[in-house]
Amino acid sequence: MTYMKRKRWLIGTSLGLIGLCLFILLALALSNRSLPTHSQITEQLSEAEKARLAEAIHLRQALGDAAWPGWTQMDTPIIVYNEANAFLVNAISQPPDGWLRMPQEQRLGGPWEAVPGDLFSGQVYYRQPLPDPNRTPENFTVRLGEVWAATMFTREYAEVDLYANLKAQLPPGLRSFFPYRVMWALIMGDTAIYVSALEHESFHAMQGSLASERLADAEYANQQEGRYPWDEASLETSWQAEMDILIQAVRADTAEQAANLGRQFLDMRIKRRVSAGLDETLIDYERQREWLEGLAKYAELQITRLAGTTASYQPLAALEIDPDFKAYSNQERYWQGQLDEATRTAGREGETRFYYSGMAQAALLDRLLPGWKEKAFAPGVMQEDLLREALANP
Repeated sequence: MTYMKRKRWLIGTSLGLIGLCLFILLALALSNRSLPTHSQITEQLSEAEKARLAEAIHLRQALGDAAWPGWTQMDTPIIVYNEANAFLVNAISQPPDGWLRMPQEQRLGGPWEAVPGDLFSGQVYYRQPLPDPNRTPENFTVRLGEVWAATMFTREYAEVDLYANLKAQLPPGLRSFFPYRVMWALIMGDTAIYVSALEHESFHAMQGSLASERLADAEYANQQEGRYPWDEASLETSWQAEMDILIQAVRADTAEQAANLGRQFLDMRIKRRVSAGLDETLIDYERQREWLEGLAKYAELQITRLAGTTASYQPLAALEIDPDFKAYSNQERYWQGQLDEATRTAGREGETRFYYSGMAQAALLDRLLPGWKEKAFAPGVMQEDLLREALANP
């Protein structure tokens, strides 16, 4: 190719790439003009929202015990909320006023009223207005009197809230061109992911119901978040190495390989804590959050994986109206993706890393210590303690 031909080719290629970039930016800007800014229905649950909630209950009733012993028997109420109202389903008749934020036992909200002219799975369900946007049931577990309930925003409002938060964090010049819908698709685009998030919070309700003191300890341990040395480079490096070994153990071909890698993981964990100078309070912070959030993360993934691999399980037909529900055929691939994600948490500030480290330890316990779940809610027992037990008595 002569110099002039090469020059024309480079210019043409550059102009083509510039044109493509401009086209993509224009397409993003046009798409972003139609982003939802509010829920379409706020005074009652849409049929799609009711179908998602009913599926979460149906899934737990069908496969709960297979994912975690005793989970099927937990007839957990669910509170979901949008920007205007909180809704309560699967609850006793005329529930007590409001809800108790746990573990503080702070009473929030007011009286529940039956939603007029509408039913959930043939039963009355309830609502109450949310006059203060900062006083929602949040995404966790609360108590209704003595009954523990799961709490979560509606899927529609989750999308609205994500877009609003992203826009608030972005520089003004980027807001028009940011790929908001791509972010939503990655985080919760598949309805099965939303159902698994409902199961995550339902598992917290079981933790509260069966081990309320442990849940309280794990929540109060979060007060140490500000003291944790998230940005210390050596801690990040050693955490990365530790997680790499742990995920290798989960994926090992044989139980012997899994056990050997599990021992390496526990040894590395001790050395990391000593090297980082973590005191007993910060070590307890890691362990408590792995118990609370790691087990819930494990449970949400386990139950939806079972839904995808259990031939006899059939999702509710009502979900056919939801174009984003593809049954659970992708959950095994999603599980593998979550294991990959566990190895990428070292550089992130915040407790997300403990969701994944706690989840991965639980997955390894499935292999090395049958029956470990029967011990997991006992006072003071953490996943790493059960791993030591498994490896001491192979």
